Formats: sequence, C-alpha cells, structure tokens
Amino acid sequence: MFMPPEWRPHRRTWMSWPVGYVLQTPEESYRAWSSVANTIVGHEPVTMLVDPSEKASAAAWLDPRVEVVEQPLDDCWLRDNGPTFVEHEGALHGVDWTFNGWGWAPYEKDDQVAASVLDRIGVPRHRTGMVGEGGGIHVDGEGTVLVTETVQLDPRRNPGWTKADAEAELRRLLGVQKVIWLPRGLTADYGGYGTNGHVDLLACFARPGLVLCHVQPDPLHPDYEVTRENLAILRASTDARGRPLDVVEVPAPTVTEADGKLVDYSYINHYLANGLVLLCSFDDPRDAEIAGQFAELFPGRAIEFVDARAIFALGGGIHCITQQEPLL
Repeated sequence: MFMPPEWRPHRRTWMSWPVGYVLQTPEESYRAWSSVANTIVGHEPVTMLVDPSEKASAAAWLDPRVEVVEQPLDDCWLRDNGPTFVEHEGALHGVDWTFNGWGWAPYEKDDQVAASVLDRIGVPRHRTGMVGEGGGIHVDGEGTVLVTETVQLDPRRNPGWTKADAEAELRRLLGVQKVIWLPRGLTADYGGYGTNGHVDLLACFARPGLVLCHVQPDPLHPDYEVTRENLAILRASTDARGRPLDVVEVPAPTVTEADGKLVDYSYINHYLANGLVLLCSFDDPRDAEIAGQFAELFPGRAIEFVDARAIFALGGGIHCITQQEPLL
C-alpha cells in the first residue's frame, strides 16, 4: 500500500459537522466549520458527515453544493477519526485506525466513522489495532513519514509499544520506508483538548525533500526550545531516498494567548485542496507574511484564509477537520 501526498489531485474532501462538546459556543463553531467547507467546495467536492441531531444547523450554514450525509458522531475531527486513504494495486483503499478519542474523549460512535465512510463509497478497508489519527502522520509520497513520539508511543493510545512496533505498522499501512521521529509537540497541545503532540502543528512536507517547520521566534516562549529541537532533527535527517531535507521555517503567529491561556496557533495546519492553499487566519499581523510565503511555496494555487481561532480553541485547526480523498 502507498499513501499519496496531500498535494496530489483530490476526488473530494471529507469533513464532519460540529456536535457534542464542540458546541460550547455553537454559532462560532458553525461559522468556522462552514467557512472551511464553503471555501473548499469552490475548488472540489465536499462531503459533510452530520449527526442526526444537527441536520437543521448544517442546512442553515452550509453551501448547497456541500453534500450532506447523516452519520452518528461524537465529535467533528474527521482527519483523526475518518479513514486515511491509500493506494493499493492501482485502486483506492482506506486505513481504519483504532480511534480512542486521543485517550480522553468519547469515541464509541467516532470509531465507526472510517468504516462507514469506506463502506459508503465501496472502498476496501484495512482495520488496524494501532491506535492512531490522521493528524499524527504526514507523508512525502516517496516513502517518508513524519510522526511524534508522544503520539505514536502514548501509553493512552498504544501502551507498551516501541518505535520498532510503530514503524512496522506504519510501513505496512502507508507503504513508507523511513520514519522521522520528532520528540514532542507544542506546549498547548498537552492537556485540555490536546492531542498530545500531533505532527500537523509542527511540520509537513510541501513536496518531496522540502519540509515546512513551525518555529517560535520568542526565546521566552515555552515552544522556543520545542521548535528548535524539531528544526535540528529535521535538518540532520534524510528522507527515504537518502536526500537531506530542505527545511523552511514558518514562524508562529505573534499572538501567544487567548483568554489568558497559552495557544498552539500554527500556520503548518493548512489544507491543500485542488488549486487551493487554505490557511488558518488568526487576525494576526503575521497572516499577510505567511500568505506571501505560501504563495511562493505553492505557485499556481489560490491562497485563501479562514479564521481558525474558534477551531483551535477546541483542540485543532483546518487540517484537523478535513480529510482528502485522492483521485487515482
């Protein structure tokens, strides 16, 4: 099996609509999730899973072009509880990770989501006993994957697992030959609604051999050392083909707190749709700088922003609520 990179053409984007604890401030959540879906659907089809209790809100907020599918849900982080699409012998297949709510959230319904999606579109399913989420991996499409130790080896997820255990399963499921381990995630991603260090806040491939890395410029910020450590590891790494990585620094937003609490705002958590880079906006002075940087990194793609602060307040960003279905 082989996991295509995110920049490959998509057949569609999958999302799930706010429900449960994500509705502490319903209008903010509806606005954020619908803004993402309504922007993407201008570039490629979007299918939205909607819990039966939220059909009316989805109808009120979503662009009519967004396909709505009824699905029982615990929450709405489709990157994590949905399938990871892979290619096998020229056909589309799907990895169905065991999902346990990051070790702290309700998950009985969400652990059925991947199977439901794959059954709906008639795609073969590969269930694994490895607890994992799509936000915990990032591939280059040429045999390399980025992960973090605090996610893949989390005792709440995979107690007793070693790096060798995790690497063997990642090779089997994603078709990778090289696993690059980062030790930990951003400070605010631990506790509360955190994921314990998802890599999609830290680093991602923009193309084979080129990695974007979140950097905190403020030496007084707790993520300063975290991101410097990640930079050093990535700059010392080679990919599955033996190439040294070209590492591009992507600075963190200048805003570091919201409502008196440390935030893990990151521009790394973007989404590539067909002809589009959808970036997280934080109403931050750095937003415009990042738009220019990504325009250079992804020539020929439109650059658009969605205010992601309401999404980050609940534990993730734009990348976390979207999942690409590749066009094979």
